[in-house]
Amino acid sequence: MSYTLTLQSKKQLTPDVHQYVFDKPEGLSFKPGQATELTILKEGWKDEGRPFTFTSLPDDDHLTFVIKSYFDHDGVTEQLAGLVPGDTVEIEEPFGAITDHGAGVFIAAGAGITPFIPILEKHDAMGDMDCTLIFTNETENDIILRRKWEKMAGLKTFFTVTDEENTSVEEEKVDKSFLEKHLADFDRTFYICGPQGFVDDVRDALLELGAKKDKIVTEEGW
Repeated sequence: MSYTLTLQSKKQLTPDVHQYVFDKPEGLSFKPGQATELTILKEGWKDEGRPFTFTSLPDDDHLTFVIKSYFDHDGVTEQLAGLVPGDTVEIEEPFGAITDHGAGVFIAAGAGITPFIPILEKHDAMGDMDCTLIFTNETENDIILRRKWEKMAGLKTFFTVTDEENTSVEEEKVDKSFLEKHLADFDRTFYICGPQGFVDDVRDALLELGAKKDKIVTEEGW
């Protein structure tokens, strides 16, 4: 089943990331962390659906998406950045393997943070945070919703950058040595999201450090 949404508002979060707020259609249900295929209802783009994660909670009276736009080519994310309130999009039934499996360690690269936004908000609202967020980006300005994460009680945060010096965060790659240095307990649930190479490397590092295969949550599963 498909649903037509109307854009209510748009807010810039970083130089190339926006938050989009849409009306919520009746009958739509999803789990925190799940995604949908979204299509812009404009001529020339109606056959160009792309997957994006819901960043609102299921009980919210609206739908939000946090989406990074790539301006180096004429693609869907660039078109999304040009939407204005009143424009419409179409979404399909929710899907996705990243859902809430309890408190744990969330490891994200860039726009890979999006499925973790509603999951961490859910834990924050329930008052059972006890979670860790490791979030890596190219530069400090790329850190999506940094203040939000820093304000969440009980959320331990580690921000890193890989292409910038003299920052207020760590300037390291998230690899085995980084994880070993910052994490003491590997008998936890681990969530990983980001580019496929990043996901594969982090997953392999966690397994080498003693994490259990059935406690590692990724989009493609096993």
